Amino acid sequence: MRAMIIKELRLIRKDRKSFFFLLLMPILFIAMFGTIFNSGGGDSSSISIRTIDQDQSAASQAFVKQMQGIMDVKLESASSLDDQVDRMKQGQFSAMLVIPAGFEKAMKEGSPADIQLYQDPTAQTELAPIQAILSSISSQYREQKLTDVLLAKGDSKEQAEQALASPIQIKDVATTSDHISYMDSMVPSMTVMFVFYIMITMARRFFDEKKTGLLSRIRSTRVKPLQYLVGMWVPFILTVIAQCVVLFAFGHFVYDVKLGDVAALTLIVLSLSICGTGIGLGLSFLVPGEGAAMVITQVIAMGGAMLGGLWVPSYLLPQSVQTVGHFLPQYWALHSLQNIIAHGAHLGDVAGPALILLTFGAAGLLVAFFRLPGFLRSAAN
Repeated sequence: MRAMIIKELRLIRKDRKSFFFLLLMPILFIAMFGTIFNSGGGDSSSISIRTIDQDQSAASQAFVKQMQGIMDVKLESASSLDDQVDRMKQGQFSAMLVIPAGFEKAMKEGSPADIQLYQDPTAQTELAPIQAILSSISSQYREQKLTDVLLAKGDSKEQAEQALASPIQIKDVATTSDHISYMDSMVPSMTVMFVFYIMITMARRFFDEKKTGLLSRIRSTRVKPLQYLVGMWVPFILTVIAQCVVLFAFGHFVYDVKLGDVAALTLIVLSLSICGTGIGLGLSFLVPGEGAAMVITQVIAMGGAMLGGLWVPSYLLPQSVQTVGHFLPQYWALHSLQNIIAHGAHLGDVAGPALILLTFGAAGLLVAFFRLPGFLRSAAN
């Protein structure tokens, strides 16, 4: 068995396709998402809106200045309204704010000063934070107006502030162990997704041994089926562990991803490695060929990523999809990794998910054990 493990490790080390799928591709994905989404650092200034000031008054300029303190405001000329609307229809941006002429006059007269928010109805996710910011600014103007009315009636400034104070106070309570960035979620997601690509390499190795006649010769030796399976399985487990170490190290040193409790992280990485390779072991003896293995692997990796919350947080998915996700190993792997990184979970907190992942791996090994005799017979034929 030892010689078999060493032999497989040497073959895996020389396999350039495996290097591409297991290391190079996930690193490229992490770097790409990190460049696109992490540059803003989570600051509200990353929210941008085009603005046209048709009033050009002190009041409109004060309103624009107040927005600039919260988000990125791109001022456009008043004559470019039609052109900007056309560009919005082409999908070049999602929202535009227009301060119409007469804004200052309406405010001085005490009548509503309308502001027009042009929006792309297909970009509601991008519009939500903009609408929230504008609503907050509008509330500040309303409070200032009420304060002026109370002061005009003879109330002191303290009395006016007390009258306008909300009876409800919302206090933020952090549930994370430290500051969490976008990459603290992206690195575990990409790691979990690409772990399952080891199944392509596993299926290719078994079918290569079948083609070369190595499998048929095993029947004439004293090597037992379980010994053969474990001897072939262990090198792939070690490969996935190395893959996870490299990806988490890349996230930690390049994007400052907080790894949390190393012991808990080690347990999940080991369990995930056994899970992914165990499923790959069973798949290798179920599919009719290498091509089918590649297709099914794509379905398991991509479908599991979508349903398991690797691409979109699970709580944003429909309830039926969330229910399905709870039956997938990707969900439990990502959920436990995020608990370790974001919530400071320890060994006891992730023992349950680790057991679930190990169960998936054991099920794959069981399928492979019962399918191996038939696979050996087909190799002999």
